[in-house]
Amino acid sequence: MPFDPDEARTLLLARLEELKREDSLAAEATAPVTLDQDSVGRLSRVDALQLQAMAVASQRRREAEKNRIEAALRRVRDNAYGYCLTCGEEIGEARLRNNPAAGQCVSCAD
Repeated sequence: MPFDPDEARTLLLARLEELKREDSLAAEATAPVTLDQDSVGRLSRVDALQLQAMAVASQRRREAEKNRIEAALRRVRDNAYGYCLTCGEEIGEARLRNNPAAGQCVSCAD
């Protein structure tokens, strides 16, 4: 095994918790935009919509990362962690240290 599964589990769970905290903080940014014509000096509706769109895109990226992390945690649980999902070869330790949720070796990821 190229990378200690217990260490990977710890890193994956920590990142998952961090993503959940980010979701909580970003909840307000993804709420529907309301038009407040009485406010002067506030962001325009277009600016607010643009900020909301960026927040939604960030939320989607976090969700995709959470899915990759949960898949990696299943591989740890099933003793399949650290092996490429495509070719079955070991994933390099440096790659797993950089991204513990990686499911493919460098060759297959290209």
